[in-house]
Amino acid sequence: MNGRKRHILVDTLGLLLKIVVHPANIADRDGGKLVLHELKSHFPRLSHVWVDAGYQGDFTAWVQQHLGWTVQIVKRPSRWIRCPADQDPPPIPSGFQVLPRRWVVERTFAWLGRNRRLSRDYEGLPQTSECWAYLAMTRLMARRLALSSVLSR
Repeated sequence: MNGRKRHILVDTLGLLLKIVVHPANIADRDGGKLVLHELKSHFPRLSHVWVDAGYQGDFTAWVQQHLGWTVQIVKRPSRWIRCPADQDPPPIPSGFQVLPRRWVVERTFAWLGRNRRLSRDYEGLPQTSECWAYLAMTRLMARRLALSSVLSR
């Protein structure tokens, strides 16, 4: 199977907590389970997860049953609305729409994509791609810490 998927877990600032790279023939629900597997001990304060609409189905029940966390699925607004015959329908949203909490993950993917080794899939092994993502995020966080220490003087 050609292609790979990256599933990431980020905090509310968009900093990378966990990444899993796997072949693209694995569904999003199963990839999400790979990311969250055995994380309860690493992040004991984590209690709520926002996910994309691709994670609908048994994923939310699995997270609630195995980890005890709540899951909120962030969906796009529906374009089809039923309204009474005597009322005008509301205007249909057009163009780009910012979805709540989803932009945090998209911004993290953009930060990772700014690194040359992560802009395309050059690596032979998925574990190597994961390591490069951790290195890229470490570099980003170290830069921010250095900048904040300079600005605080």
